[in-house]
Amino acid sequence: MLVRFVGSGDAFGSGGRFQTCISVTSGGQTALVDCGTTSLVALKAQGLDPAGADAVAITHLHGDHFGGLAFLLLDGQFSRRIRPLRVVGPPGMQDRLTRTMEALFPGSSRVTRRFAVEVEELVPGGPPVALGGTGELEVRAWPVVHECGAPPLALRVTDGRSTFAYSGDTEWTPSLVEAARGADLFAVEAYTYDKPVRYHLDYQTLREHCEEFDAERVVLTHMSAHMLDRLDEADHPGAYDGLTLEV
Repeated sequence: MLVRFVGSGDAFGSGGRFQTCISVTSGGQTALVDCGTTSLVALKAQGLDPAGADAVAITHLHGDHFGGLAFLLLDGQFSRRIRPLRVVGPPGMQDRLTRTMEALFPGSSRVTRRFAVEVEELVPGGPPVALGGTGELEVRAWPVVHECGAPPLALRVTDGRSTFAYSGDTEWTPSLVEAARGADLFAVEAYTYDKPVRYHLDYQTLREHCEEFDAERVVLTHMSAHMLDRLDEADHPGAYDGLTLEV
């Protein structure tokens, strides 16, 4: 399994980083975990073909994690994509996607495309869901704590041999321990270094709980300027745009 942080930034482009978009590839199958508004630009800037994604798994319905879907679908339409796209995410995602597309590009949600788009809502705490395509990638979801108008999720993607887990945006919750259990790589939000921000995780709080994570590796992501300025004080490495890890 190859994990690439196409975008590792927060909502505000701190450090000049693209918004959250993590590519997970195994056995010829590729899934994007989150697709922030800047994701199409990030993919193309790094020489990655957006049409190569078989699936997109969304943690929550904020623009810096979800807003790029409208652009990804429109790009697929105009680039004459034929590969089906499977989209999974929180309850309410289908309605939010439709409204987002209509707000940005009126009529775009109703066009006839050359490629099928299948949307399925994930049940927090539910069974694994296949991400489609010819591979073996599956995703599971855990509930986390983040105000976004729909149930936010932590996600865990596996191919049956390796596992990548991601916290999404959340304040501390024991659900993170469950999502990270046995993962080869756990990417976790460290929004600030030691400043509490509601619905987000600061590094000092994370550090207090790190021994609870049964994960092979922990990587920090979704960092504000406050955290980036003190990243050299952290015990865990920080992700950056283009970071690629084999797990």
